[in-house]
Amino acid sequence: MKSRNISLILLILFVGVLAVSTAVNFMDNEVAAAPSQGTLNIEDSKTHEVRNVHYEASGKCYKVVDGDTIWVEGIGKIRFVQVNTPERGEPGYHEAKDYVKEKCLGKTVYLDIDDKKHYDKYNRTLAIVYTENLDINRELLNENLAEIMYIPPSEFAKGTV
Repeated sequence: MKSRNISLILLILFVGVLAVSTAVNFMDNEVAAAPSQGTLNIEDSKTHEVRNVHYEASGKCYKVVDGDTIWVEGIGKIRFVQVNTPERGEPGYHEAKDYVKEKCLGKTVYLDIDDKKHYDKYNRTLAIVYTENLDINRELLNENLAEIMYIPPSEFAKGTV
């Protein structure tokens, strides 16, 4: 009788741990929502040029990791393609991160995902990130918060972001 109760308790604990583990893994990967597609009119703050851009996915930005990496609901971790911002501890880190927070955090972002290389070595989705009217990748360059970083292969020609 005693060993039966212990076995039952262990089974309940195992099922509980399995359920929590599955839920945490699902939330970390953020793969539940289907991506949406469409077009936006984006204005360059430096040249005031307006261009029509295509996006392949969208979702709400719920976390800013640094100046070139965010988390987006329904998609996961996004790495801004063709730009590189300072890392933690380097000059400009806080300015770049704060800029991305101001423009993206809590807002819907639109992603033009790199068709030639979807993910980097850290499994982050590579994309140009847009808000309602801004190309955030380009604006980071315009504001001198980032440098151009081109890693082939890429759908986007070198220096076109």
